[in-house]
Amino acid sequence: MFTEIPSILIVSILFVLALVLVVYGVARAITSNLLQDRIHTYATIPDIASRGPRLRRRSSLAALRYRINTSLSSFNSEKLSIELIRADWQMSVTEFLLIRWGITILCLLVGWLISRLFLPGIGMALIAYFIASIYLHRSINKRKLAFEKQLLDVLILINGAVRSGFSLLQALELVVKEMKSPASEEFGRVIQEASLGVSLPMALHNLAARMRNDDLDLVVTAVDIHHSIGGNLATMLATVSETIRERIRLFGEIRVVTTQQRYTGYLLSLLPFFIGSAMFIINPEYILRLFEPGMMLCIPLGSLLGIIAGHLAIQRIARINV
Repeated sequence: MFTEIPSILIVSILFVLALVLVVYGVARAITSNLLQDRIHTYATIPDIASRGPRLRRRSSLAALRYRINTSLSSFNSEKLSIELIRADWQMSVTEFLLIRWGITILCLLVGWLISRLFLPGIGMALIAYFIASIYLHRSINKRKLAFEKQLLDVLILINGAVRSGFSLLQALELVVKEMKSPASEEFGRVIQEASLGVSLPMALHNLAARMRNDDLDLVVTAVDIHHSIGGNLATMLATVSETIRERIRLFGEIRVVTTQQRYTGYLLSLLPFFIGSAMFIINPEYILRLFEPGMMLCIPLGSLLGIIAGHLAIQRIARINV
């Protein structure tokens, strides 16, 4: 009895600390602006004595955040950094990894405390680890879809501004002022890159690389042609706008027709994993019998291959290129 009390106490303390760190990291990631904090750290000299304890605490938190990002900068990934930019998450790669691993460890401890077994905790930790990536890609796709819906209006606005005598850069500034997010944010980055010395076609190429939109590639190609050999940019943008309008109409009709097939494929593919995870947490011995050495291993392996093949087949049937 006395040997069990210290271990439970240590696990409880670790659980509370992990929960506090995760909540703090999520709150800082949502409410803060990393770029402004870094500029504030380097470009200003705060008068701490005259501005009070609130700014003193803020500067200390910004300094702590900078030290954490600097000390763990070796874990940065360029691909993950681009994905965070595409999702418009105001956090660094280091902060995303800290939050992700903090939630994973928290779920591991929760699963172990609930079931008193280590394997259910591992199952919950794996689910939490992959949920972070799924949520990130969901945010990217949601923002990408919102940009696609705004692109035609953006082209109409740019075309009207160019016909009125504006330059292309001035037309993009008008887009930043008149359009909502995410179009205003993305074209604002284009203007920032152009103001820092990057050529406008290259800045638009960077935008196309971030958004990965076929319609935007047509616009960038038209700007490249105009920048290289000249021509009437307004006429080119009008032609591109008409092409995009027809593609959007056809793509919308196809998405409506294939909605049931696509969501049925997602549901049938994910349902076995959720049910299996729930049964593993409730009764791990029952599920572990499927993974015993021998012929029983053919059941989960065959099921996994069947799920993957069925999901790919359904998505292939429902995918129609326009």
